[in-house]
Amino acid sequence: MLKTYFKQALALFRQNRLFSTLYIAGTGLAIAMTVVMAVVYYVKLAPVYPEVNRANTLYLTSASFQSERQATQSGLSFQALQEWMYPLKNVVEVSAVIDYGMETPAYIQPADLSGDFSVALKLVDPAFFRIYSFRFLEGNPFTDSDLASAIHTAVISDDLARRLFGTTKDVVGRSFSLDYVNYRVCGVVRSASYLTPQSYAQVYLPYSVKEDYKQPFTDKFPYCGEFSVTFLVKDKAQTDALRAEIRDLTRRINLQHEGQWKLELWKQPTSHWLSVFQSYPSDASFSPWKTAGHLIVVVLVLLLVPALNLSGLIASRMESRLPEMGVRKSFGAGKRVLLSQVMWENFFLTLAGGVLGLVLAWIVVYAGRGWVFTLLDQWPEAVPQGVDAYVSGEMLFAPAVFVIAFLLCLLLNLLSALLPAWMSLRKPIVYSLYEKR
Repeated sequence: MLKTYFKQALALFRQNRLFSTLYIAGTGLAIAMTVVMAVVYYVKLAPVYPEVNRANTLYLTSASFQSERQATQSGLSFQALQEWMYPLKNVVEVSAVIDYGMETPAYIQPADLSGDFSVALKLVDPAFFRIYSFRFLEGNPFTDSDLASAIHTAVISDDLARRLFGTTKDVVGRSFSLDYVNYRVCGVVRSASYLTPQSYAQVYLPYSVKEDYKQPFTDKFPYCGEFSVTFLVKDKAQTDALRAEIRDLTRRINLQHEGQWKLELWKQPTSHWLSVFQSYPSDASFSPWKTAGHLIVVVLVLLLVPALNLSGLIASRMESRLPEMGVRKSFGAGKRVLLSQVMWENFFLTLAGGVLGLVLAWIVVYAGRGWVFTLLDQWPEAVPQGVDAYVSGEMLFAPAVFVIAFLLCLLLNLLSALLPAWMSLRKPIVYSLYEKR
């Protein structure tokens, strides 16, 4: 039966090429825009390299310290890490990070004296490489003893290794100059993408190489510093237990320092999906439901407007097919059979448009990767110069993207074809046959 419907759809395409071309193009554009949106959020939310543990990753990025005369909001100090974060029990891994990114760039002095160039830098601990599943092409991450000893060692990305040494092989043990300080390479990893900001850097150093890493921002608040904290948990039960443990920790700290200052962590640690939509943990106006509603409205607009246009095209074509439908009715074909035929014929056209839309979406995402992924951000930031926000194969060709595209085809087919087809098929046989005169 489906083979017959497919042949009928192909015959109708040949009979009315203009209609079919407009239908496929309109469907393709609608699905392309929606799939682009789906790919953007897939890259932001799905487990992609090296952030494969996103579902079980939590973040604590800032804290508020407030006294009667002074208030500040920042990360945590080293003392806070030692006393509060590292001793937590309901957690698999705890990692402290100082993320310089490209906002405060570090500069490498290449051995060939070709000119200094900036790199994205993260100061981390060994647990960072246990949370993010980097693929080491050579060597290993630095160790806890390296961190404790403030050894000048580094893990670098493969693209930086090629730029510095012309290869990714036999790089371990070689040295490079970063801000006029020599570092020895202990490992080379397959580079993360700039689109995975929690893990992306070109150079990863032990945070202890920073001379003042133990110093708080102010003596007034000794727990105020520049560290953010990343947690890895086993499951939702441990997530709930960790949040309860941190709430209890906050309560005890505020009791201990009552009358001096007060600590506020809001609802942290924050899940990965929430961190994508919530710009700041202190944003009291943020509502997950409001954000979800906004995205649903955007998707509906992207689908409904083309569906209305396509519905008009289908209604026009159904008028021209009334004599055909009248003849089939006179030979005993029921409304359900005829409606099924029309829906399947339009579905094949919609599917062709879906394939076109999927290809267009891939082209737009890949060619516009420097700006597409910031379109829906509350505070969009341009990709820094010299950084390639590459899109990997697992980002583009994820099974979830294909499923989304197929479901969009089904939905668009129902929205655009069902009503005009049903209204046309309700007309009496005599009226339909009369249209042939």
